[in-house]
Amino acid sequence: MMRSGTATAPAGTLTLADYAALARRRMPADAWALLEGGPDEERSLRANRAAFDRVRLRPRVLAGLDRHLLPETETRILGRTWAAPVAVAALGRHTLAHPDGEVATAAAAAAAGVPFVVSSLSGRTLEDIAAAATGGLWLQLHSFHDRLTIRRLVRRAESAGFEALVLTSEAPRPGGRGPGTAGPVVDPALLTWLRSVTPLPLLVHGVLTADEARLAVDAGANGIVVSNHAGRPAGSDRTRRRATTGGRATDDEGRRTGDGGHPPGTAALDALPEIAAAVGGACPVLLDGGVRRGGDVLAALALGADAVLLGRPVLHGLAVGRGEGVTDVLDILIDELTDAMTLTGIGSVADADPGLVSGSAGEGAARPAHTTRLLKEELHASVSDPVLDTMNFLNEITHRYPEAISFAPGRPYDGFFDTGELLDHIRRYLDHLADSGHSPARIRDAMFQYGPTAGRIRELIADSLRKDENVDVPPESVVVTVGAQEAMLLTLRALVSGPDDVLLVSSPCYVGITGAARLLDIEVVPVEEGEHGFDHTVLDAVIRAEKARGRRPRAFYVIPDHSNPSGITMRLEERHALLDLAARHDLIVLEDSPYRMVSPGRQLPVLKSLDRAHTVVHLGSFSKTLFPGARVGFAVADQLVVDRTGRTGLLADELTKIKSMVTVNTSPLSQAAVGGMLLAADGRTADLNTATSAYYGKAMRDTLDRLDACFPEPARSALGVRWNRPGGGFFLAVHVPFRADNAALVRSAEEYGVIWTPMSYFYPRGGGDHALRLSVSYLTEAEITEGIGRLARFIRAESATP
Repeated sequence: MMRSGTATAPAGTLTLADYAALARRRMPADAWALLEGGPDEERSLRANRAAFDRVRLRPRVLAGLDRHLLPETETRILGRTWAAPVAVAALGRHTLAHPDGEVATAAAAAAAGVPFVVSSLSGRTLEDIAAAATGGLWLQLHSFHDRLTIRRLVRRAESAGFEALVLTSEAPRPGGRGPGTAGPVVDPALLTWLRSVTPLPLLVHGVLTADEARLAVDAGANGIVVSNHAGRPAGSDRTRRRATTGGRATDDEGRRTGDGGHPPGTAALDALPEIAAAVGGACPVLLDGGVRRGGDVLAALALGADAVLLGRPVLHGLAVGRGEGVTDVLDILIDELTDAMTLTGIGSVADADPGLVSGSAGEGAARPAHTTRLLKEELHASVSDPVLDTMNFLNEITHRYPEAISFAPGRPYDGFFDTGELLDHIRRYLDHLADSGHSPARIRDAMFQYGPTAGRIRELIADSLRKDENVDVPPESVVVTVGAQEAMLLTLRALVSGPDDVLLVSSPCYVGITGAARLLDIEVVPVEEGEHGFDHTVLDAVIRAEKARGRRPRAFYVIPDHSNPSGITMRLEERHALLDLAARHDLIVLEDSPYRMVSPGRQLPVLKSLDRAHTVVHLGSFSKTLFPGARVGFAVADQLVVDRTGRTGLLADELTKIKSMVTVNTSPLSQAAVGGMLLAADGRTADLNTATSAYYGKAMRDTLDRLDACFPEPARSALGVRWNRPGGGFFLAVHVPFRADNAALVRSAEEYGVIWTPMSYFYPRGGGDHALRLSVSYLTEAEITEGIGRLARFIRAESATP
């Protein structure tokens, strides 16, 4: 096939070598030297080409493919479809090849249907490049020591619409004085930090061993780029020195150095099979270095790569024919790939396997090409929902900065737990069974067998509700669950029956309910809280608006007492108004009140105790009051359910049916421990939590007092800082004049040693960007004093930053 060439390249420009020859004649000698020079006396460059030259493709002319059909070169990488398994590699200063530089390259890559990895040392700005691109852009990041620089680059990339980040190591490493003396390519701490400041996928560039590949995957990398760093023209002053000294790499004192963490001359293609096998399909593996022909692309795919990066030939095309030259270079490569696939008898790039090649280091090696690989975008959408990542992110931040004082965990203070009492509680419950007439065989069965799905301690829970909360319900209306989270899941699954049913939630809202709704594909509609919390008139308006849209508001979720995350308590008059509204609109109220018994002072009546029309499903938990690790919760669902024949039952019965298909039953051992604790207090959990509620009450007062001291009036008004004053519970909200997002949280932990939770996590449809949640439950008085002091310094610093 004869090619006519581009508008600026002569007709008959057939190969990438032709473009290289033309580019050399057209470019100034010093620019050519900069683009073509390489480290370690160019041994890595030569090794990359030599590795491909050793490889031979095995023809399969009798493979049975229809010769009238072209092979399929499309591939999918990180959820995006590429026209071919090729991307433009990150090389600095495209403007040396043509003044339009990366702007022309970006447009050309988009025209060819492949991504462009933009160097952070580009000759054009990220914003200009993005404006010219209609295809995928990735940003290459060098492992700068200044994380502020990295963070700024990442923010610019996100704003410009870049789709991924490629982290490449600086080479040689500090202290390297010769070949093989440099440090490791993968920096797990940097990777973890990057994961915390951006949602963009992260790939690690420069991997040459299986151990490094596994380390990168374990540290959270979304992709591996196998490379020996041979192709980095114009990337740094050091590279310029190499080019102008005949390719010899020197340090600042003129001494020759190695490059990367590997001996010079290690070819990327030779390292590829080992790395692909180590990764085992856990993430995409790309190859960078030495690709000059379509057959090279196919060889790399056969040996384990998912795609390749093309570097210098792109600059040759740019020098010869601007963007058209780049597009032509990419088209040549893809056409040659198609021809190679036809020669070897494969119909798609996914069919490439080690049997296609001979003469390589990977000959005979197993390739994970047919290892099952799941695309995240083809999994349920909930796994990509930010709601499901919020707590994991907080845990990651907490583990990364162990010396920071954390106001993030909403868990009980463990100073009240005594492991020595645990066996006493279980024995007490076993004695209770014996006193109730259970034989030793039945007691053994109660502990070691699955047990009834609805739970063994329903009677004890019903008794406790009657004594603690004045809630008089039959034990049959109680379902014992694996924490309150399961109670939410079961209730939502039972109540929501069609696409027109919606769940209303008081917003800001506990992420557990919105997460459960997302798992079940239930649409969540927020009912915004005011400054004083829930307002029934707002709920009424939302209900009417949803009905006007032809939808059925099925349930309303609310935490009436000391809510998570805002700490607000619903007023008594609003409780009555809510119940009247629910009855009028045939709305089920999902009441979640885990903080009442651990809050000081007299509490307002629980909604269920005021419920005369059976509109409230009460979701309960013993995690805050008795034993978090037991994971015992419950649902009180005494609503009457009538089938088509007129037979009646309780909603609790329906929840039990669903539970039998989810967790089967709640751990008998956990139920025994909680049951023994309830027996010890004669069902009055409030009595068990006298010291606990006093502790949490004092922690809240200490926090508020410390905030007052750190932000006295009128300073707080001048700064625009304010907070609410809960009378109990674990949480309060602080409003600040800056964006309190994940990036701010990382700065707070890293630079000031204090951790909190962004309030934006708790708004189903956006909001809370300028507020943060503080939890006071897990800290001592000294930690609160120091932690609020650190927080105040952080807030003042952020408020002073434009």
